Amino acid sequence: MAMSAGSSGGAIADINVTPMIDVLLVLLIIFMVIQPTTPKGLDALVPQPPKNPQQDTPNDRTIVVQVLNAGGTPTYKINDQAFPKEDLTAELTRIFSTRQEKVMFVKGDKDLDFQPIAEVIGFGHAADVTNIGIITPQVEAGH
Repeated sequence: MAMSAGSSGGAIADINVTPMIDVLLVLLIIFMVIQPTTPKGLDALVPQPPKNPQQDTPNDRTIVVQVLNAGGTPTYKINDQAFPKEDLTAELTRIFSTRQEKVMFVKGDKDLDFQPIAEVIGFGHAADVTNIGIITPQVEAGH
């Protein structure tokens, strides 16, 4: 606390705010240091387009389940081979029983509701597939 005598003859008292500012800056630095810097979110697997479009080799490791709109009722294909809806879980279980990488992609028609696609994702979970990706029109176009 500083005191000074003015011309009026009375004492004027001013509060020294320097220690309060020091404490404020120390607290600010502490809170900046303890703030978590790890990013939060979900990991997403997106199929990447081939580097060379002329070199289109078939990949039997990639499993793509297509849900197509056939006159209002969805039809299902696993790597361009048609399957009835009832056999999808059994076929996916057979495919992924011997695989270490359990990655599957789901591709649906743009005119289809999300419910059949969600059912295919459920079939994948029932077949013990750990990573399921969704192929969107933007991913398929390569943008």
